[in-house]
Amino acid sequence: MQAVPPPWADARPPADPRPGPWPVVAAVLTGCWIVAVAVFGQAAGWLVDQLLLGLGRDRVVWLWPAVSLLAVVLVGTPTVLLALLPRSAPVRATGRAWLAGVLLLGLFGLLRAVPPVHHEAYLAGLAATAGLAALVLRRLARPRRPRTPAGTPPVGPRTDGTGGSSGPGAGAGPAAAGPARRARFRPGPVTLLAMAAGFALLLPWAWLGALGGLLETVLAALAAAALGAVAGALLDSSFWDRFAPGNPPRPARLVLVGGLVAGVALLLIAAGGGQSGAQLPALVTLPPAGFALAALHAAARRRHPAGRVSAAPARWLVGLAAFGPLAFADPEEITLLLAGTRDVPFWVAVAAGAGLAIALLVAVTYGVLLARPRGRTPRRRTAAVTAAVLLVALAAVDAGPGQPGLYGERLFVVLREQADLSGLPAAAPGRAGRNARAAEVYRRLVATADRTQAGLRRDLSRLGLRPTPYYLVNAIEVDGGPAVRAWLSGRSEVARVLVSQRLRPLPAPAGTTRGTDPAPTGPEWNIRRIGADQVWSQLGVTGTGIVIGSSDSGVDGRHPALADGFRGGDDSWFDPWDGTPAPTDAGGHGTHTLGSAVGRGGIGVAPGAQWVGCVNLDRNLGSPAHYLDCLQFMLAPFPRGGDPFTAGRPDRAPDILTNSWGCPGIEGCDAGVLRPATAALDAAGIFVAAAAGNTGPWCASIDDPPAPYPDVLTVGAVDAKDRVADFSSRGPAPGGAPKPDVLAPGVGVRSAMPGGGYGTLDGTSMATPQVAGVVALMWSANPSLVGDVDSTRRLLRETATPATPTYRSSDPVDACGGPADITGAGVVNAYAAVRAAR
Repeated sequence: MQAVPPPWADARPPADPRPGPWPVVAAVLTGCWIVAVAVFGQAAGWLVDQLLLGLGRDRVVWLWPAVSLLAVVLVGTPTVLLALLPRSAPVRATGRAWLAGVLLLGLFGLLRAVPPVHHEAYLAGLAATAGLAALVLRRLARPRRPRTPAGTPPVGPRTDGTGGSSGPGAGAGPAAAGPARRARFRPGPVTLLAMAAGFALLLPWAWLGALGGLLETVLAALAAAALGAVAGALLDSSFWDRFAPGNPPRPARLVLVGGLVAGVALLLIAAGGGQSGAQLPALVTLPPAGFALAALHAAARRRHPAGRVSAAPARWLVGLAAFGPLAFADPEEITLLLAGTRDVPFWVAVAAGAGLAIALLVAVTYGVLLARPRGRTPRRRTAAVTAAVLLVALAAVDAGPGQPGLYGERLFVVLREQADLSGLPAAAPGRAGRNARAAEVYRRLVATADRTQAGLRRDLSRLGLRPTPYYLVNAIEVDGGPAVRAWLSGRSEVARVLVSQRLRPLPAPAGTTRGTDPAPTGPEWNIRRIGADQVWSQLGVTGTGIVIGSSDSGVDGRHPALADGFRGGDDSWFDPWDGTPAPTDAGGHGTHTLGSAVGRGGIGVAPGAQWVGCVNLDRNLGSPAHYLDCLQFMLAPFPRGGDPFTAGRPDRAPDILTNSWGCPGIEGCDAGVLRPATAALDAAGIFVAAAAGNTGPWCASIDDPPAPYPDVLTVGAVDAKDRVADFSSRGPAPGGAPKPDVLAPGVGVRSAMPGGGYGTLDGTSMATPQVAGVVALMWSANPSLVGDVDSTRRLLRETATPATPTYRSSDPVDACGGPADITGAGVVNAYAAVRAAR
């Protein structure tokens, strides 16, 4: 009887065994082109994302879909030609695999239109899309079974590569069906070795990374499994057999040639699998897995020379490798904003480098052990022990030097009803009147929050969502993902629900930023420029009796320029991030800004003033809740461990707040989330100065709260020649209000740094505390002005000196509507302002 060809055999005539060198050359050139386009496109897209973020511009929704579709256009044509034209079967298989890979890249890239703040939605979309793509690829690759006469047994066994097989010798009839089905789900040695390799690739991520929330982790696992299924459908048995024809096959050719082709295909899958930033480490770690998969296929083919080998090894290895960057790194934290220290970008790069080393080691080891002509596949028990040891090591690393636990984002729930602060009784001028207003504002805020939050707090506590209530904005921070968010959004008392950023922990502290400049020998240039030194020497005013509050990265309370100015007591320092008991600062930004306000030794505008501090930035990122933590503390300070609702002391509130921060959308804020907070502080008679931002020279770039709000004094920056700094953000504010209000020196400003040193920095962050210092001088010179915020703002504007506007270009559109939205009232003049205040 004529033998029936096995179902995986190619139905077309055999290809020319010697097709010539040109198809191979074309394949090599196409592969190099694919690598260049994929790597450059992904890196460039991420850099554009980061550039827009750094400039404070809105995220371009169509950026990543455009990048992905451009890659399809650039790579699609040569891969189509490679898949159709050559007579060489391996070259055609190469073209088909790469064509499928680039189409997947284009498909997955469309999902990056989902904002990074909605990471769970992106992961769910990736899991669904990749899962459907795997089903389609498997359907397209399914061979057609030839018709056989009745009673003719199929020729050649079909093995699933996991220890089970079907065909002659596999058993027939109902009696054998059960054992065969049970064996099919029993992983064989090749699959176990693939699992071991996947666990090894996860080791650096378990050590250096940290998981997100429960839902986020589950969705990352599903997305990784779907990407593994895609790889298994793409790199199936028929793909590998093209590169090692013959029986027995030539394993060296399979590993070298087939592994290289598979690596390029995996590069395309990696380029599409992950939100902006999360795909970059996969570009490094996933392609070398192609060589390991080739060696594993050689081992499987040796065990089953005639069967169709399962894709389970590819599914396990690629799925586990993809799970690392998807689950253990938050794409919002893979940002250049954190690249200056040993923060998340640094550790992600280290994990990617370690993953590359492990992937290469696995590829070489498997190639040597499994792909030798006379090599032997380890026994199943040996492979199982290897996989088990690596799994235990993975768990030990995560529980030991790693960061075990879940660190998902929280939700910030803003209630509809906010406290009514209208009709406050008239108060006496000076501190006594300010304290009375602050006490009444505090009472109304707390009463409103207690009354309106009671039912919601009770329900949230019953569900174990750990509610944290706030009163300065009537809001609650809770645990939860999209389902909880949808439930909360449907409640009648809730206005809106935002994401409250939560940073994942680092494997080691990011380190303290220290200064390298020498100590000043007299008043700095910026102090002299605004005339603060004249106020000290001629008017005898240094800010005595005034307290400035700083909400920032912290304060080095032992710095010689700041130590004597700390107010002290149990209610002058609050760290909602880490709970530090005394003023500390690792980032340096807060120490520098506060030094420009109250620092001794020639760096501060009001060296006689005292200060209190709060940490609202951790590693240069914040959240709506932690910004509010500090603003609440400034309205009514409370002792360490005290309840802000019951232990607040509004009579101990600082007089002036300096805020060199903004809350952009990436941190979870919307335009109005902090508006009730600044309105309440203004009503309490607390002066609030806020940095305009460093996203100039774009017009309308003063848009991150609290800078656009009318009840804060927004400060831009000038250089030593009174020219508006190019980076200084410009107005108008949303709604058309003119901003900034005033300017101050912000280029080349030297001030204190952690550890007792000094450093020179640029930014509107540097300009803002100088304005706060000028207000301290004014109120110290005339204590009856304390709490009179409106009059103080008016005096600052009236006594400011003109500044020179700068523009993005000569286009009239870049004039931002007029000089008022670039220079405001001009550069603050401390000497003139204090004289006017007196």
